[in-house]
Amino acid sequence: MNEPYRSSLELWPIGNCQVSGLMDHRGALVWGCVPRVDGDPAFCALMRGDDGQDAGTWRFELENQISATQQYLRNTPVLVTKLEDASGGAVEIFDFCPRFQRGGRVYRPVAFVRIVRPISGSPRIRTILTPMSGYGAQLAQTTHGSNHIRYLVERNTMRLTTDAPIGYLLDERFFRIERALHFFLGPDEPFSGNVEHDLETMLQLTGNYWRLWVRGLATPLDWQDAVIRAAITLKLCQHEETGAIVAALTTSIPEAPGSLRNWDYRYCWIRDAYYTVQALNHLGALDVLEKYLAYLRNIVDDAEGGAIQPLYAVSGAREIIEWEAANLAGYRGMGPVRVGNAAYYQVQNDCYGQIVLPSIQAFSDQRLLRIANMDDFASLEQVGEMAWNTHDQPDAGLWELRTRTAVHTYSAVMSWAACDRLANAAEHLGLAERAKIWRERADVVRRHIDEAAWYQGQGHDACGHYVATFGGSEVDASLLQMVELRYLAADDPRFQATLRAVQKALRRGEHMLRYDSEDDFGLPETAFNICTFWLIEALHRSGEDEEARRLFEAMLQHRTRSGLLSEDMDFETGELWGNFPQTYSLVGIINCAGQLSRSWRDWR
Repeated sequence: MNEPYRSSLELWPIGNCQVSGLMDHRGALVWGCVPRVDGDPAFCALMRGDDGQDAGTWRFELENQISATQQYLRNTPVLVTKLEDASGGAVEIFDFCPRFQRGGRVYRPVAFVRIVRPISGSPRIRTILTPMSGYGAQLAQTTHGSNHIRYLVERNTMRLTTDAPIGYLLDERFFRIERALHFFLGPDEPFSGNVEHDLETMLQLTGNYWRLWVRGLATPLDWQDAVIRAAITLKLCQHEETGAIVAALTTSIPEAPGSLRNWDYRYCWIRDAYYTVQALNHLGALDVLEKYLAYLRNIVDDAEGGAIQPLYAVSGAREIIEWEAANLAGYRGMGPVRVGNAAYYQVQNDCYGQIVLPSIQAFSDQRLLRIANMDDFASLEQVGEMAWNTHDQPDAGLWELRTRTAVHTYSAVMSWAACDRLANAAEHLGLAERAKIWRERADVVRRHIDEAAWYQGQGHDACGHYVATFGGSEVDASLLQMVELRYLAADDPRFQATLRAVQKALRRGEHMLRYDSEDDFGLPETAFNICTFWLIEALHRSGEDEEARRLFEAMLQHRTRSGLLSEDMDFETGELWGNFPQTYSLVGIINCAGQLSRSWRDWR
């Protein structure tokens, strides 16, 4: 425990769909933004380099501590950390953000709860609680009373209410812990009630909420633990107030060491959210889908002329100005730490299909509380018009290239899918003329794709295959989605030829690149985890189950101890890079497990 501290992605998310935090391997809260996921990181130690880790953190430490071990309470995001000292003393720390039904609605305050229980020996403990303000600009100033401490975080003053000795906390002194201690760090308002009783009750009710939520999931027979952990974490990535789903809980963890590929993912990408609700829908988690569809309806209502941005703030705000936080050194000192994301003003034409596809379900799924109506279809047709009008127009593509554009095949296929699904919805609604129009448009888009995105090749490559851009010759991993989107059947010779071409160009052992050409920052240095999962799905659908299962098991071995993945991976060392936890990667776990698992019929 005396080794120099080094940041890593061995992190454990906690949250309640309003606020979230990341706990490190010592049980320290090293990342947590208030009052919501895209807010000021009061806990920013993860982004302060590996020096001065006692600023921007909240941790407990035993005197002569020798170990820290962690696990979640089963089927919950409630984290239990056990600290042990050299004399046999030990404590357990329960970390969670309260979430349960109260007064007819879900109670999910901007609050972190910690309960510390002595379990053996005579441990001595100290508390280091040092929130910061202004993206690491300064330590939050404090005031205190007899049983609380106020932290003046910029625009979001927080209050710690506790039954621990306030003086020991302020002085960061070791003291003997002889009974359970309770800590509630939340809004700056008096805590009414008994702290011990109320927080113990919150722990029980929060655990019950999550266990009941998990009980409603239609999990596959195999890899249940992996699927459940991925599903819980995906739900934590939803900002329930609006229904938005963020791509990750962090900003600026680089895609590769020193690459400057540091991006802020604490926003709602239409593309990422589409894949998230698709995966959770496979598990029957319709609560996430319903809230997200409400978010989408507001986005469509606010769209000017039907034009949709690739991403929005969790509030639905359109402007997400990108800037750099000068007072944060970055993950392992690898800055910059970016706030905001300039991709919001890019043209990414696949987003129209990714609005239409999840919305179509609302017209026919009788389980939903709100069934879509004719007015919803009329609004969705405006999005479809944009898909139709832009299907052969250049854009930045799903990889968000910043300095060049092209007509990307993936975007065009998404446009085809939008037209195709709108035709399906129109038929369901009995709108024969509208169905005919959208079906004809889908056919036109398909002809354009088959003509412009097909590369005949030369020499040994003369069998031909689809390519990443109209008129181009290179492939990218998104071509593997042509089967998932029902553009091609898996046994179609054209897809099989494309699968071979993609593997030849992009596969690196057990991993996949998204593309292998230079972009704004040079050649890619790490594998893109969702692309590896896309390969696994394509292999499965092509009848290569043995290889698909082998690759899937290998990917599961790369998960953190918390059972999660980030965006990227060093394909030689297996080290995780990129923002964490990454919704794309968790989607891959759920989808592949569902496709490769044995049937429950094989077990019952």
